[in-house]
Amino acid sequence: MTEANTLPSGRTRIDSLEMRGITKRFPGVLASDHVDFDVQSGEVHALLGENGAGKSTLMKILYGMYRPDEGQVLLNGQPVTIASPNDSINLGIGMIHQHFMLVPTLTVAENVALGLPSSRGLLTDLDRVSKRILELAAIYGLKIDPDAYVWQLSVGQQQRVEIIKALYRGAALLILDEPTAVLTPQEVDELFVIMHQMVKDGHSLIFISHKLHEVVEISNRVTVLRDGRKIGTRPTSEITKQDLANWMVGREVSFAPDRGNVECGGPRLQLKNVSCGSDRGTPGLRGVSLDVCSGEILGIAGVSGNGQRELAEVISGLRKSTDGQVILEGQEITGLSPAEITDRMLSYIPEERMRDGMIKDFSIAENMILREHEKKPYSRSGFLNLGEISRHADELIAQFHVKTPSRDTMAKNLSGGNIQKVVLAREIFRTPRAIIAAQPTRGLDIGATEYVRDQLLEQRRKGVAVMLISEDLDEILALSDRIAVLYEGRVMDIVPRDEATPARLGLLMAGVHPEEGAPVVK
Repeated sequence: MTEANTLPSGRTRIDSLEMRGITKRFPGVLASDHVDFDVQSGEVHALLGENGAGKSTLMKILYGMYRPDEGQVLLNGQPVTIASPNDSINLGIGMIHQHFMLVPTLTVAENVALGLPSSRGLLTDLDRVSKRILELAAIYGLKIDPDAYVWQLSVGQQQRVEIIKALYRGAALLILDEPTAVLTPQEVDELFVIMHQMVKDGHSLIFISHKLHEVVEISNRVTVLRDGRKIGTRPTSEITKQDLANWMVGREVSFAPDRGNVECGGPRLQLKNVSCGSDRGTPGLRGVSLDVCSGEILGIAGVSGNGQRELAEVISGLRKSTDGQVILEGQEITGLSPAEITDRMLSYIPEERMRDGMIKDFSIAENMILREHEKKPYSRSGFLNLGEISRHADELIAQFHVKTPSRDTMAKNLSGGNIQKVVLAREIFRTPRAIIAAQPTRGLDIGATEYVRDQLLEQRRKGVAVMLISEDLDEILALSDRIAVLYEGRVMDIVPRDEATPARLGLLMAGVHPEEGAPVVK
């Protein structure tokens, strides 16, 4: 093994990896249809496609989580068999999953060591593990404390732990599945610095993302999948964001939704001096006062962790307030249960769609009626009306373009974009008076994002009061009539859309009033 072929971590680099004719079938679905894909040493190869295009399936085959029905994988020109993640790891392939595989109650070192044999037999060797973590952290610019508990870490820090885990196990090729979906802009910048260093050192990176500006910024080549087939591969330098979007969806995509002119009515949803706690034992909201008018989208901007989750949960009844009032159409709903608030025709699209918006082991049809399963026509004399439930589900699947083999498919088997369409269909079909949409397009592809945004604008045209909570500043600017900025649980300012600029909003998100030029004193 020559020094030129050795990575700083001590692992032999992978000069090339090639997947040829990969085919994978599931019941009713051809997930991968004779797909070819390759990645070279020292490059970032982006993998693009809509939700359900086959990206995750292809990568799960490479990581040994699925076995292909046809095709082969070649490593440095030689065929290899990858029957399990353990085989993949032994070949130098690591994967950073979109949903982190960490145990929150364990330390960083304990998570890294989990599942690996100890160098001391029956005795733990966490001191050696910690030393190696610090060595890898220094090599790749990963600032991490081996003794910190995972639950104490930010999302960006947890992602570094996942990268450390992969490097500790000798990953020369790293698959990054939607690595920026839950990161702040600052954390994305830090991740890209780490990725640049890894590529410089000879690692191969496969980058899966729906954020086209990130793909253009970080990748060397890009491959697009659509409906399980490879559409093509191009050098990133030869293609634009618009080209990529059109390529992915198969039609012209608009990045600027048509907001139209809608005359706003009076306040429909009001918060008056609302305060509450957070899960960390600190204040979540501090005296928040807001109005959302009928026919208006009020955007809530802010860096993650500044009270957005608490705001949505207080309004929807999932979190108790400690002070203040929440008023819907002139009637106070403070302290009511989620079911009672639902009956007042407030709809909630939660940011954690799989945790709070769906029951993953229920069918699509069952999830479609979660809000009103005990009411007519879905229930009669205490029994579910299965015929009406099936008819209702088929109608919504067609109306909201949900891609699913059938209404009886389990929710956990759908792509993220189609899960979000199910939640959206259920919440909008109820003809709500107000909608709380929390991170409604997080992790969605360009086509699904366009669809969700159009649906929210359609509700605005119908006179619904919409509160849009998003960490995507472009989305806030594209959809909102007014923008409220949260910082440390307080409303920094409420800015009319015509007066809002990324620079002004960015200062407010950092706790600085542009006209004052000084941070807010906590």
